[in-house]
Amino acid sequence: MPDSSPPDPAPDVPQPPTDGRIVGIGASAGGLEALEQLFDALPPTTGMAFVVVQHLSPDFRSLMDELIARHSEMPVVVVENNMPVLADHIYLMPPRKQMIIRDRHLVLTDKEPQAFTLPIDTFFRSLAQDVGEQAVAVVLSGSGSDGSRGVVEVKRAGGLVLAETAASAKFDSMPLSAAATGVVDHCHPPADLARVLCGLEPREVAPDTALLSDDPAMDAVLRLLRDHFGIDFSLYKTTTVGRRIQRRVDLLRVQSLASYVDQVKTDPEELNSLYQDLLIGVTQFFRDPEAFERLAQEVIPELIEKLPRDEELRVWVAGCATGEEASPRAIARSASRCWRPTSTRARSSTPAPACTATSSSSSSRRGGSPGSSPSGRAATRSRRTCAS
Repeated sequence: MPDSSPPDPAPDVPQPPTDGRIVGIGASAGGLEALEQLFDALPPTTGMAFVVVQHLSPDFRSLMDELIARHSEMPVVVVENNMPVLADHIYLMPPRKQMIIRDRHLVLTDKEPQAFTLPIDTFFRSLAQDVGEQAVAVVLSGSGSDGSRGVVEVKRAGGLVLAETAASAKFDSMPLSAAATGVVDHCHPPADLARVLCGLEPREVAPDTALLSDDPAMDAVLRLLRDHFGIDFSLYKTTTVGRRIQRRVDLLRVQSLASYVDQVKTDPEELNSLYQDLLIGVTQFFRDPEAFERLAQEVIPELIEKLPRDEELRVWVAGCATGEEASPRAIARSASRCWRPTSTRARSSTPAPACTATSSSSSSRRGGSPGSSPSGRAATRSRRTCAS
């Protein structure tokens, strides 16, 4: 009697990975809302694959897949090791993992507990190496600078780099850090980034009626700077800002400011050069020496004497330019611990200097402007040691 039972189903045949564009999306704090806006505006059949890399807590189950699925008809998949990347799918990095892409497959490794990692940079770099000019890097809302190194690699490989505007991001540090590299091709709110990915022009937005300048060309330049870098230079001294912008116009031998506006709209590297040019660091080591002398001899010793035993004295230097404003304060604090008169109260230990410096200039985070170094009286002071 013949067997009438249905045949066994054929085993699932693994699908080959896409040979099209792969879009890496980096997001952190405030990134969920930006992701929702991005995927709301993307059609389900773009032919692209989307890989989302987020800073995730290792202690809580992520609901990202369920939340994103409400805003897209594309399948939303939590990545498993060696998973092929398919077109028109959204892939989410799981918690407690590091992820790269190799041969268009997503490869996971365990993240070491307590280790400091930059998962967005790591993925962007691997994306650039794996798919070259078919790589797209998107930086959305987030704190810190993760992604800013990876976007450079994507751009060098011939890929496309997009970033959310500082104005639309809940946390603008990541988009601003990406923009400061000068390699961002388009900077828009998430919904308009979706249109750019689809080859469409960003939608017209309601114009901001508050003029930043009476000169239309100057107004356009100031708006570009504000939207890309989050700084409103119309609040700065008008003549100084105007001179620095005119300097860029003259260097490029552009006929007019209006022509320069057309250039910076399509040349992110020039917009970044202008931004860096505007951040003039009028500073030096131990500027205003009398003030630093009093700081070292009177102010800091008194603060140290009032400090509870075994605690740290912290100083925040705001608007530190390229770092020369912060370094002398740290030197003065170290020196005052050694030069002050013998204390009437014995201390079991001496507080270590802890100096935090913040500035709009990215070079301040690199420890000073190129070629900057102590000179003259500053050099003498900076070379002194507690041995005296």
